[in-house]
Amino acid sequence: MAEKETVRPLILQLGQKITDRLGRKINENDPEYWGLNEIVTDEMAEVALKMDVRKPITLPQIAKRTGKDEKYLENLLMDMAMAGLIEYNWENPKREKQYILPMFVPGSAEFTNMNQKQLEAHPKLGKFFERMSFEPLTKVTPMVPEGGAGIGMHVIPVEKAIEAENQSVSVEHISHWLDKYDGKCAASPCSCRLSRRTFDEGCADDPEDWCIGVGDMADYLVETKRGHYVTREKVMEILKHAEDNGFVHQITNIDGENKIFAICNCNVNVCYALRTSQLFNTPNLSRSAYVARVESDKCVACGRCVEYCPAGAVKLGQKLCKKDGSKVEYPKHILPDNHKWSEKNWDVDYRNTNRTNCYSTGTAPCKTACPAHIGIQGYLKMASEGRYTEALALIKKENPFPAVCGRICNKRCESACTRGTIDEAIAIDEVKKFIAQKDLDSSTRFIPKKVIPSNRGEFEQKIAIIGGGPAGLSCAFYLAEKGYRPTVFEKNKVAGGMLVYGIPSFKLEKDVVQAEIDVMKEMGVEIKTGIEVGKDVTISQLREQGYKAFYIAIGCQGGRKAGIAGEEAEGVMTAVDFLRTVADDQNYKVNGKTVVVGGGNVAIDVSRTAWRCGGTDVQQFCLEQRKEMPATLEEIEEAEEEGIKINCGWGPKEILTENGKVKGIVFKKCVSVKDETGRFNPKYDENDTMTVECENVFLSIGQAIVWGDMLKDTKVQLGRGNGVVADGLTYQTAEPDIFAGGDVYTGPKFAIDAIAAGKKAAVSIHRFVQPHSSMTIGRDKREFIELDKSNIKVEGYDNTPRQVPGKKTASEVGSKFKETKVCFTEEQIKKETARCLSCGQSVVDENKCIGCGVCTTKCAFDAIHLHREHPNASRMIKSEDKLKAILPNILKREIKILLNPNRNSLEK
Repeated sequence: MAEKETVRPLILQLGQKITDRLGRKINENDPEYWGLNEIVTDEMAEVALKMDVRKPITLPQIAKRTGKDEKYLENLLMDMAMAGLIEYNWENPKREKQYILPMFVPGSAEFTNMNQKQLEAHPKLGKFFERMSFEPLTKVTPMVPEGGAGIGMHVIPVEKAIEAENQSVSVEHISHWLDKYDGKCAASPCSCRLSRRTFDEGCADDPEDWCIGVGDMADYLVETKRGHYVTREKVMEILKHAEDNGFVHQITNIDGENKIFAICNCNVNVCYALRTSQLFNTPNLSRSAYVARVESDKCVACGRCVEYCPAGAVKLGQKLCKKDGSKVEYPKHILPDNHKWSEKNWDVDYRNTNRTNCYSTGTAPCKTACPAHIGIQGYLKMASEGRYTEALALIKKENPFPAVCGRICNKRCESACTRGTIDEAIAIDEVKKFIAQKDLDSSTRFIPKKVIPSNRGEFEQKIAIIGGGPAGLSCAFYLAEKGYRPTVFEKNKVAGGMLVYGIPSFKLEKDVVQAEIDVMKEMGVEIKTGIEVGKDVTISQLREQGYKAFYIAIGCQGGRKAGIAGEEAEGVMTAVDFLRTVADDQNYKVNGKTVVVGGGNVAIDVSRTAWRCGGTDVQQFCLEQRKEMPATLEEIEEAEEEGIKINCGWGPKEILTENGKVKGIVFKKCVSVKDETGRFNPKYDENDTMTVECENVFLSIGQAIVWGDMLKDTKVQLGRGNGVVADGLTYQTAEPDIFAGGDVYTGPKFAIDAIAAGKKAAVSIHRFVQPHSSMTIGRDKREFIELDKSNIKVEGYDNTPRQVPGKKTASEVGSKFKETKVCFTEEQIKKETARCLSCGQSVVDENKCIGCGVCTTKCAFDAIHLHREHPNASRMIKSEDKLKAILPNILKREIKILLNPNRNSLEK
């Protein structure tokens, strides 16, 4: 049994001296003790105990107090500064170096974390900083007035967001502080990001250079090897980079209105300063003087402000009135100003709850229904204004295949469209197709700007994407946007997966797919075709080559058979095999009468393809009745226009053969497809049969996953349908560095589902490959709720009918395998986009807003602005004067509480 460590009295005394926990008797179990105990020698403690907290003292003065030799003492003080126990500056008329024993936060607790080698050697320092930014605040937070009372840090708005605000004061502008310190700055690592890493709660940002020390602090950071000097231009670049990533600017707020020593760029998922307002639900500790407000007539519910709001103050709601003409009322966050406050009012899980996307009453149905949750209302508005490149950029925030989806999406957005309750839904996909035409021309295609959470350029980690279909390529796209250069391994000779090999070219021409893949290549995605992982190279070998993570997205590339007699005969093919064969060779011939078994869109594709390949008397048989067919009505009608006969309510019983070849097929009557629980469980009348003569049978009754040896020697588990078992949020498998998504995880679905899965996987992989990052904390789960379409009042809408795209004949386009449907004209775009009812909008809860202005940097519609409604929040006082600010506020608050009949409530 290990001996109990001897308590060091000097460290106890020093912890007691520095702490600002009033009335607390520090013991060896407190962070004030065990944090200092990690790095402070007794001699250091002796010297520090001769200093007063936050009172500058010169070397001769310390020498006099300690009786130590000045030269020796100077070296010891430098050791103390390197450790982070003390700081120094030259802020006196003589510019004489003076030493300061700082408070813990902001101060020594974070300085200890900015020394990365020290933090690696003493990881407990990470928790020391975390605790010291929490424990002193647990009692005082509800009592703090606007301005923060000299406690900690203070939000300073994005400068562009308040340029037009003529009531702003100098301390609210970052430029004021850069001017004050004449551009004397040093960039250093973020102590919060580093601290969180020590207990596996990192946010996956590169910690370097997010903290900007100004004035003499810049010298301290450089001389103690915590940072490096940067020009004012570089500072502006870092600040802009932070805004691009959605980080919040904060300044130190413990020295009054004439001094700061740092400008930080904070990620709410790790920042302890932002935690003071978010966990304790007391925004006075962080907020700026400003509040964001939405201009309803301009807002289009694209959701960009919601996605980036660090405080969860902006959520999606609805713009349309309720049936009775009233507007939806949204709840306001309660504040401690007139409520009793306790731990019940805290939000310990704020990093997750702040990522709630919309109010329970719902928002735009199109955004909700789309698996990728694209800002559809937003790009319709942009298209109506002729802002086509911006519209394309907005789409690509969620979908790197707009030209593809404009042609083959199953249009769940249109099925949900509110306009469809009046007449016909907006032709959303046709608008998207028009917008995405720019991507088909290399001179006009849109290459998204990379937004990398690092000040040191792109990330070096190698990532392997196994499978070059929509899920894999989407993952690669979003990893590239985040700063990686992933490699896609595709076993076929052309990337694209089922977009190339499973969808006929008369619906989706291959140059459309290739054009959008070319965008990914320009972003840094490497695609290696003709390589089958498990056969040509193994996952183990790829690990040896330095790959740090893998995303398996091979899809369901095999076909299923019906398990009936005769299906091994010549003339029988699965849909997947047939479509792949024709994709490789459009001259492939189908001779004779043809039967297609299946009722989905793929079966329709097979029927239409068989007809193009020469099949005669093409008939399609399915279990379902016409209204229950999985295929869309549009697909069914297009097939029938080409002479395909569709027979509903029949299932295959036997394939008839002669000399090993197909000569017919027997069907039996399907009396029900699903059982009483809704599960697929078809029932038949075995005595009611039909025999159809044919030479070809194509089975489109399901798809299968073909694994080969890919998973050999891995711990990846397979479950239902031979699909991968993975975490539903992160897609991580039992092998930590292997992720899986798309059809290989969900079973056969649509391209847009795979695309959405790819982006989700990219988030997980980024978090996984960055050291000690959480896979789940602060993650946007992308959950949306549709507004109640039965309780809305729609007035004054444009009554133009839905636009219909033109069509060309096969002879006009030169081939039966060419797309015949043409894009909308620009005039049609104007008419169709004018039909949008603009259902949704963003709604700001001003009680939660901290006035950072991040939302304004994301809005492309000039719909959200900062307003100066809390001027007292810019009152900066010295930490030593905090009680002078807090005590009067306590009295005011108590009176308000007594007068509030709902003072004990937890919601407003």
